[in-house]
Amino acid sequence: MKTINRFLMVMAVVLLSCNTSIFAQEQTRPQFVTVTTMHWNMGNKDFKMDEWKAIEKEYLDKVTMKNEHVASASFFLHRMTPDNTELLYVQSYPTWEAIGKAADRNSELAQAAWPDENARNNFFKKKSAYYSDNHSDEIYTTMPNAKLMASEPTKDMICYVRKGHFAFGEGSDEEFDAMDKEYFDNVTAKNEFIKAYHPMAHAWGSDRTEAIEAFFLDSLADLDKMFERDTELYEAYWKDDAARKSMEEKGAQYFDGRHGDYIYTYVAGLAK
Repeated sequence: MKTINRFLMVMAVVLLSCNTSIFAQEQTRPQFVTVTTMHWNMGNKDFKMDEWKAIEKEYLDKVTMKNEHVASASFFLHRMTPDNTELLYVQSYPTWEAIGKAADRNSELAQAAWPDENARNNFFKKKSAYYSDNHSDEIYTTMPNAKLMASEPTKDMICYVRKGHFAFGEGSDEEFDAMDKEYFDNVTAKNEFIKAYHPMAHAWGSDRTEAIEAFFLDSLADLDKMFERDTELYEAYWKDDAARKSMEEKGAQYFDGRHGDYIYTYVAGLAK
């Protein structure tokens, strides 16, 4: 397991992802993913998780689902991260231009859904009461070799996220792409505990070196099983120490050795 974990770290070509139902085909893969890190309003004494879900479900049905510029949208709640107040709102878009168009379309749809100004203001006041004023935004570009969800989730799932960092040193795009695909085809795609996998890289935000991998699992217990199965598949394909060492050394030149691990709960029923 130590060997495969180290290899996964240097081969972290990719984030988070995004919703689990996109990427029907390579040519229709959304190009960009926005990740908004929000925080619960810890001063909200009337916090009710069921009410929060109902409010966001109403907005999802009346606005997000009808916005043709948004390919997908989903919520991820803190499970094991440095900040228990955080939650992520993740959306994907077919083009860069669609990001701006989606915001304008949201305003149009909201006015149509709540034509009475007082009713509209009351709804958004109740919605915003669940969040603090602090948030941050990152934009990622999607990458190939995603593993798609077999069917739309009907229950909450575990989303394990690994953030790596590109080194921008030696190597070539051709070698990197070939190595990434070889590993995906022979390990990630064959690992039955990985229900979906989405890789992304920095497009706009605070750290241009950032690379993200998002793994969707049925349960937290499946995380260890995923690593163990990765090891089995890795050693079955690269059968001897020399082959593994060569692959790891080539992969290591593309990353600077740092990575971070985060575990979220994907909220079923609040996703487009």
